[in-house]
Amino acid sequence: MSGMHVKGMHHVSAMTGDAKGNLDFYTRILGMRLVKKTVNQDDTSVYHLFYGDERGNAGTELTFFDFRHLGQTVEGTNSISSVSFRVPNDDALRYWENRLTAFNVNTQPTETFAGRKILRFRDPEGQRLALVSDETNEGGAGGQPWNKSPVPVKYGIRGLGPVKLTVQDQAPTLDILNMLGFTEKTRLPALKAGQQDIVVLQTGAGGSGAEVQLEQRTDLARERLGKGGVHHVAFRVADKDELMNWIEIVQKARIPNSGFVERFYFSSLYFREPNGILFELATDGPGFDTDEPLEHLGETLALPPFLEPQREKIEAKLMPLDTSNLKFDR
Repeated sequence: MSGMHVKGMHHVSAMTGDAKGNLDFYTRILGMRLVKKTVNQDDTSVYHLFYGDERGNAGTELTFFDFRHLGQTVEGTNSISSVSFRVPNDDALRYWENRLTAFNVNTQPTETFAGRKILRFRDPEGQRLALVSDETNEGGAGGQPWNKSPVPVKYGIRGLGPVKLTVQDQAPTLDILNMLGFTEKTRLPALKAGQQDIVVLQTGAGGSGAEVQLEQRTDLARERLGKGGVHHVAFRVADKDELMNWIEIVQKARIPNSGFVERFYFSSLYFREPNGILFELATDGPGFDTDEPLEHLGETLALPPFLEPQREKIEAKLMPLDTSNLKFDR
């Protein structure tokens, strides 16, 4: 045990094979703001799109790597098997039921899960998503939805909710989550007979923005990641000093890791937990308005200073993606 704890979700990064369709779904239908159009810093031929609240505050972002010609995810274990978004209350969930139905989105009936009302759905590539009501949320406040979104602010997505991890063996993943400061909140009956209970863990101020649901499934093969799947989950740390402390903790635990990585908009540490899921620890700042005015976030291709000299070469490899006018009429 380190005595330290991460604060909750920072972002989740997923996979798409259709940047244009992805942009349309997450901005026009879900009403999230594109806060940054940039590239995957490890493969600059690939877009990295960040969707979040009005300024992309930590804890509100779902991001996508756009790999064209990517195969479909084959769902299974050792995966981030569900991502959820917080909405203000049960009334907002009723609004979303109607909205998603109107857009012919693949949804399931609203249910109660882990003490909250939840609406499960999938994006056009099969990404497993849910909207979770904050009606009874006991934890930290969410973000502020963008006032130029097609979704009214009072119903808008406020950030990331619980993330579900599905693994073949709960115990070693539980150890790593405990190391990060997550503690058990409750246990829920398994979704399939013969499996272990789902362990619900929380960290920081608790609540849906700081919750992980850990599911063990011994009846499934390992997931094969493609479009419609999730690449990694990132957890919040306050600043670089705290990140450096975490690097020391992870190295002392002899966990293979990336060491310090500068992403410009935040700083990071990456490592895989024992079931192979990629975890990231990321700082809350400096944020996405570092290199663009707040009112114009996401409108043009943004590159961190260390990639700016390669702009012409990078732009030549990218498929055009018009993000210059993502303002909507309700």
